Parts: sequence; structure tokens; C-alpha cells
Amino acid sequence: MWYKNLFDELVSLRDQDKAIEMSKYMRNQFSFIGVPRPQRSFLYKKFYRDLGKSVDWDFVNLCFSQKDREYQYLAIDYLNQQKKLLNIDDLSRIYNLIKIKSWWDSVDGFPRIVGEIVKSNSNAKSIMLKWSTDENIWIRRVAILHQLLFKEMTDTKLLEKIIVNNLGSKEIFINKAIGWILRDYSKTMDVWVIGLIDKYRDRLDKLSIREGSKYI
Repeated sequence: MWYKNLFDELVSLRDQDKAIEMSKYMRNQFSFIGVPRPQRSFLYKKFYRDLGKSVDWDFVNLCFSQKDREYQYLAIDYLNQQKKLLNIDDLSRIYNLIKIKSWWDSVDGFPRIVGEIVKSNSNAKSIMLKWSTDENIWIRRVAILHQLLFKEMTDTKLLEKIIVNNLGSKEIFINKAIGWILRDYSKTMDVWVIGLIDKYRDRLDKLSIREGSKYI
């Protein structure tokens, strides 16, 4: 197992004071080893530098089965590193991962992973539409955000449909995501964002409008 030494080094960095602090920040929903991102980034660069040309799902699933939160971060960063190797068939695996120990800190690592798959396979767009109506808010959040940083490659028809599917939501994580994706795309096409906000102003949550209008 190539990742045994990775796990050993992660555990060797245990800091109980930081673990308590990090857990508190996440409303005590998860336990932590106490390894902040800068230290984890050092491990990523060391162990993810020479990865193979395939995705080790055993490693990913093992990370998600672990108690401490840093293991999930390891898996998500690994998938981001290997995202160009993923294909449309992997979306079902990712769908299941998103629902494990879900909170914004893990879920927000998935949009770029999913987005890379959509970029390489237009058939995945219909899956994003399906995700945008899922009963799980975190799946819907990833669907909303999967075109982050697409810039000129943004499929505005798809984006509008996904946003419309989530109008009227009372979930802050949904309404924040709508505002976030609109704000991001406004840097590329502010006229389109202005038009969409005007079109759905009576149905958009105030949070979505405020966040989406930040740069326009």
C-alpha cells in the first residue's frame, strides 16, 4: 500500500490542541488529528508527486471510512490531483462520497472534480441536471457549483436550469452556492448575470442576489 507511509506521517503530526480547535470550528461534528492545511499540503506534494495513471479507489474509500476528518481531506485532494483520469462512470462513486460525513468543508472540494468530468463528456450534463433536484442538499450544491472557473466555457443554459431547479430553497448552503456561481461567472459575463438576476429577482433568495451582485 503506497499510502501507508502517508498515513503514518499524518498521524505523527498529531496536535491535540489544534484538533480541538479544528473540531470546534466544524461545530464538533468531526474529530481531527490536528493537522492544518499547510502541513497537509506538504504531505500532498511529497506523496502525490509521482502518482500512477489510474485512480486508487481503495485508497479513497479507506480515507472516507476513517474517523478523523483529515483523511477525507486527503482523499478529496487526491481526487483533485487525479481528476483528469476520471470519467462519467466515476460520477456514481463521487455521488456516494459526497453524502458521507457531509459538510461544506468536504463537499466544496468536489465541484472541480465533477466539473472536469463534465468538461470532457457532455453527456454528464444531464446527470448534473438530475443532481440539481436531488433530495440531498450537498449533491445539489455540487451540481450548482460544478462550473466554477469555467469562464467562457460555461454552459449558461445548463446553469440557468440548475439555478431554476433550486429557486425557493430555504437552505443557506443552496442559496449561497447560487450566489457564489453567479458571482464567479459575473467576472466573465456580467451582462448575463445581471439579466438572470433581473429575470428571477422575485424568486431568488436575497442572499443569492447579494452574493451574485458583488462584482457588478
